[in-house]
Amino acid sequence: MIEKKSRTSLSSFSILLLLLIAVAIITWFVPGSEKAPIQGATLSMVAMAPFNGFVNAIDVCIFVLVLGGFLGIISSTGALDSGIKTLVKKLHGNELKLIPILMFLFSVGGTTYGMLEETTPFYLLLAATMVAAGFDSLVGASVVLLGAGSGVLGSTVNPFAVGAATSSLVDNGVSINNGIIIILGIILWLSSYAISVFFVMRYAKKVKADKGSTILSLQEQESMKESFMDKEFIADDTLTKNQKLVLVLFALTFVIMIVAFIPWGDLGVNFFEGWTNHLTGSDIGTWYFAEATTWFLIMSIIIGFAGKLSEKNFVKSFIAGAGDMMSVVLIIALARGISILMAPVDEGGTGLQYWILLNAANALQGMSAGIFAPLSYLLYCLLSFLIPSSSGLATASMPIMGPLAAELGFSPEVMIMIFVAGNGLVNLFTPTCGAIMGGFEIAKIEYSTWLKFSAKIILTIAVVSCVILTIAMVIL
Repeated sequence: MIEKKSRTSLSSFSILLLLLIAVAIITWFVPGSEKAPIQGATLSMVAMAPFNGFVNAIDVCIFVLVLGGFLGIISSTGALDSGIKTLVKKLHGNELKLIPILMFLFSVGGTTYGMLEETTPFYLLLAATMVAAGFDSLVGASVVLLGAGSGVLGSTVNPFAVGAATSSLVDNGVSINNGIIIILGIILWLSSYAISVFFVMRYAKKVKADKGSTILSLQEQESMKESFMDKEFIADDTLTKNQKLVLVLFALTFVIMIVAFIPWGDLGVNFFEGWTNHLTGSDIGTWYFAEATTWFLIMSIIIGFAGKLSEKNFVKSFIAGAGDMMSVVLIIALARGISILMAPVDEGGTGLQYWILLNAANALQGMSAGIFAPLSYLLYCLLSFLIPSSSGLATASMPIMGPLAAELGFSPEVMIMIFVAGNGLVNLFTPTCGAIMGGFEIAKIEYSTWLKFSAKIILTIAVVSCVILTIAMVIL
């Protein structure tokens, strides 16, 4: 079992290490300029990148470790395994209905507050559920990633994408019509969601009818069986009173986390202000990973009591669960390190991000709307590899691309959605996103397997989104 886990982790690490080395080499051949200086990556910059990535992503890493401990406690009670078994038994013959419903719920989180890194705990839950329902773990990962991803790709009020981009343009004197953004966002969101559901359900039906039709490798299938089909899971589907209480607390934990991450203040909702800050010091609606980590730690203790775990079993289970997440943490740190290596020179990076952006913006000067829109979309797909963070990419690029679009007489609102859609598309498969690579690690799926499965889906979404945005740019 340890050997198989190591092989899965090695695949992800190999990809990220190759990317790190490739970026370092490229910086020595790119000619910098006064406006976009380039610093050739030194040996120390490359060597320190994983450590700096860990420091930069420390909040996410600690959250993942505590999350692992939390799931370890849940696993010790046996409630989750029996609960999933009971659910699947009740849905007998209707398991496929779970897919569009769950994907839509994830997409709502994506379009409203950019649900991405917060999806990490759901990879385990959905992988186990879909395997028990007769599918495979790839279906579970697809429900999470494509569900939330389709929402992020069509962000409507997401403050980390739409909000950050709008703010950057307003600060530079460009006026924005939020109505146009919301309408375009809904169109992109629902079209991407429909495409994703179609492909995922088609694959799920094949696997349900014939287990041999799975595209998972033999090694992945073995890892899936060991992780999600162990003897404890299939042995009992009877829920005790304590286990029912544990499941209620388990569901409550995630409901509160999701509600607390939604920026209610930005949506004009002030209901939670002033009276929901007693537990973490922050109101619901302003939480981030520090508050979420505290919440999961507190609920781990409460669930430990509810499940009647002994002190020894509680500590052992929590440590074991956290230990299972160490490979995920290391992947997140390495992915973040690559982004740091490409950061601006004045921030200690090589400056590769800004150099590409500035030169691409200059090349787009004087083009018609029908050409400007698709090329801008391709540009943002490229930039999103370099800067996976939506807010970081908005802050770096919008002060350049937004005024450029306005200067050429094009809609700055469409420019914002080009950024949102391009960044959202790449976040469905980029290896520089720690949340995605970590999610695949949890679901026991190789990155190459995901690329093989998702290629048609991503290409279809890309073409449809590009057509929608080009038409909008021409009309508006």
